[in-house]
Amino acid sequence: MSNADVFRTYLERFTGGDVDGAAELLADEFRFDGPILQANSKAEFLAGASSAAQMARGCAIRHQWVDGEAVCSFYDFQLATPAGAGTIPMAEWAVVRGGKLVSSRLIFDTAAMAALMPAG
Repeated sequence: MSNADVFRTYLERFTGGDVDGAAELLADEFRFDGPILQANSKAEFLAGASSAAQMARGCAIRHQWVDGEAVCSFYDFQLATPAGAGTIPMAEWAVVRGGKLVSSRLIFDTAAMAALMPAG
């Protein structure tokens, strides 16, 4: 599987509700940096990302760029919450080694996410 395929499979599993399948593609030392969550291990990431996984309803990758181990993906993250459903454009820069994601940096508009969160 190419590095782009590893990321695409991980993302499709995560946003499709198969968190265990997505976790199989994360290295134990996986590091994540996003606007809402920062994690220094696979276990820390999975614990912190559980609410996002529950809201996820799929994704559509718009474009990917690959440079060796680095995979940069621009995609639409589809989600549903009690306050509504929507799509948020996201950009993610991941590093893949040996068929596993070892790090990822996620960028998205937090105001778009907040607009879909229940009040209170």
